[in-house]
Amino acid sequence: MNLNDVHRGIQKNRKRKRIGRGPGSGTGKTSGRGHKGHKSRSGYSRKPNFQGGAMPMFRRVPKRGFNNRWATTVFAVNVGTLNDRFEDGEEVTLEAMAAKDVAKGTFDEVKILGDGELTKKLTVSAHRFSKSAEEKITAAGGTVNKLVAKRTPDERVAALKEAGN
Repeated sequence: MNLNDVHRGIQKNRKRKRIGRGPGSGTGKTSGRGHKGHKSRSGYSRKPNFQGGAMPMFRRVPKRGFNNRWATTVFAVNVGTLNDRFEDGEEVTLEAMAAKDVAKGTFDEVKILGDGELTKKLTVSAHRFSKSAEEKITAAGGTVNKLVAKRTPDERVAALKEAGN
């Protein structure tokens, strides 16, 4: 191989293939579309879920259950868990729970449930509280702070609709 052979045959700005320009061009007559069928027709566009006339996969697969995509996802934390992870007199916030791996993942609200014993005086801030959890926290000498939800269900629906458009 010689040095002057390196760039031979390489075209930077390649000419487009001119179709339907006679039999000598190699793409005359049917213009590379073949004979008959949907793809040979003008205005043809295949739907992404079209499977050659067979029953599409999304219709063959059984559908079960219900999924409400607008529902608020609530993360549940038990009073016993707070008793184990936090010290006496400590303030329990969403950030503190995330730092101590109590409430992790994605969720809209946190609810404190009354399962377990609480012996420490804690100031607990969360969106929701069960009656038994509220009673146990106040009985231990702690206080309950109810947080307002970040978004109402109506705002969540509006945000999902905007994301879809």
